[in-house]
Amino acid sequence: MARRKARRNWGAGSVYETAGGWGIRWREGGRRRRKAGFLTREDAERVLDKVQGDLALNGAGLAPDPRGVPTLSELAPAWLARRDKTHRAAGDDRRRWTLHLARHFGHLRPSEVDHATIRRFIEERLGAGLAPGTVGVCLQVFSALLTDLVERELVQANPCRTLPKAARALVRNGHDPKTTPFVEKLEDVRRIFLAMDEPMSIAYAVGSMSGMRTGEVIGVGWDTVDLAARRIKVCVSVDALTGEEIAPKDKDVRSVPIQDGLLPVLQAWKLKTGGKGLVIPPVHRDARHIGRDALWTALRRALKKLGFPEAVWTPGTARTLSWYRATRHTFASHWVLAGGSLATLARILGHSSVQVTERHYLHLRPDAYAERDLSGIPLDLRPGSAKPGALGPRMTHDIAETPK
Repeated sequence: MARRKARRNWGAGSVYETAGGWGIRWREGGRRRRKAGFLTREDAERVLDKVQGDLALNGAGLAPDPRGVPTLSELAPAWLARRDKTHRAAGDDRRRWTLHLARHFGHLRPSEVDHATIRRFIEERLGAGLAPGTVGVCLQVFSALLTDLVERELVQANPCRTLPKAARALVRNGHDPKTTPFVEKLEDVRRIFLAMDEPMSIAYAVGSMSGMRTGEVIGVGWDTVDLAARRIKVCVSVDALTGEEIAPKDKDVRSVPIQDGLLPVLQAWKLKTGGKGLVIPPVHRDARHIGRDALWTALRRALKKLGFPEAVWTPGTARTLSWYRATRHTFASHWVLAGGSLATLARILGHSSVQVTERHYLHLRPDAYAERDLSGIPLDLRPGSAKPGALGPRMTHDIAETPK
């Protein structure tokens, strides 16, 4: 009588024969799992032993069953909550998920996201008028979420990292800071200010002479303005979508200096308004803050009145002087043109690093090609010249130390 083969212990899985070879089955996480396609029984047993060994070490023998993984709309809130404590732009990332990403990916499980799904998202958002750079930032946020899920072993791979070149080209940021317009003449800054009505003109003066963001200008109160110390404490911003008061971008509470040209304007305005409440009060009685549309309308009327070319005050053109370009960007550009420190400018603007400031304004530095830089490499190529010196540029560039 043939000897019966010993059975595996209960819970250790089993090997079974299929039409084309051998397969294995086991239980993992309360679910029955299978895998087939092995040529011999010995191969199937070796894989099953490895699976059980990995499970004993709290590892996954194979990829997790995608049917047991929650959808992205269920996984994202916890990830965003953790991001609030570790990332400066977590609030912006949350808005990107809510406005753009959730509607396209929220109903999917992580394993259901592939290149085709991402490509459809890109094309739909671009078709809706979103800028390529903005779509690219949204994909960066989505990629960070998928990377977190990979580390938690809820999905095997992050498809955002392996997008085809053609798909990546669609979201390439075409912004060139060298072509971004600003009010190039300081006299024109004065003319625009005088051509606007109060309180829009005061908002323009604060924005163009302090570099504050539009939401920060709208939300600044007299209790944060110290005319004696010539400082404005930036601790509140106004959300562009909800109109609610929120923390400044990246939760960066900072102080900005009151320039010589802005000081008399604020002094006179404080005497006129009494110095209570908001520096820029709302135009309508029932409103909490002045509207951004009111600011842009006032600026557009002033530009048209002063005879600026139509492309400058027509929305949607490449040369449009938007409120941001006519205020914050103008301030930063003239700061650099005057030879101001980039490190100090980064602090005033609230940039996360000097590298961000350099990326946008370094090309405006007047010493970018100073006369002393033209001798760079001490080498004379003319025939009969003296013996050339050692190759290598002299280090002539430095950044001024930031005053304390």
